Amino acid sequence: MTTLNQLDGNGVARPPRQSPVRSAVRFPMKLPLTIQTDIGAFKAVTENVSANGLLFVCEYLPQVDSQIEFTIAMPAAIMGSDKDVSIHCVGRIVRHEHEGSDKKAAVVIDEYFLRA
Repeated sequence: MTTLNQLDGNGVARPPRQSPVRSAVRFPMKLPLTIQTDIGAFKAVTENVSANGLLFVCEYLPQVDSQIEFTIAMPAAIMGSDKDVSIHCVGRIVRHEHEGSDKKAAVVIDEYFLRA
């Protein structure tokens, strides 16, 4: 896919802007999550995961701009290790999506910590 450069006020081409959330490659993975919010914990399942964030399906969607925490177990085969790797993440909800009866939320990961 080719993206055209935009012209600035002087007619000089400048590179297109890219959202850091959307620039990372997304991997379709269904992994169980428990998300921690200000009002409690909720079970969820990822739909896709990237280096910057993830999209999850959950009955309860935290408000956009709210902070959440979760720990995700990345499969050993994907991580290139002998066993699954747990990653504890702190992030924020950036958007909601509704697809049929599925409620989805996109999260940007602000901090993460590897757990043994």
